[in-house]
Amino acid sequence: MSLTTRNSGKSWSKDIISQLKSLIRQDTPTRIIGLKLGRTPGAVQTEANKLGLSLKPTNQSPYNRRQK
Repeated sequence: MSLTTRNSGKSWSKDIISQLKSLIRQDTPTRIIGLKLGRTPGAVQTEANKLGLSLKPTNQSPYNRRQK
C-alpha cells in the first residue's frame, strides 16, 4: 500500500514551514501535522530535522484524559 499525499514531491514553501513550526509549538502529533499539511509523517519528520526542530512526543493522553 502506497501512501500518497496531495503535496507529495512538492517543495516546502515558507508558508508551509511557518505552519509546521506553529503546529510543532502546539505539540501537535506528527501524524496530525502530516494530515493538516498534506504530507506523510516521514516527510514531516525529515523537514523538521532539516530545520533543527524537535518533534518530541506529547506527554498527554488524547482528549485531556487523566488516569485515575
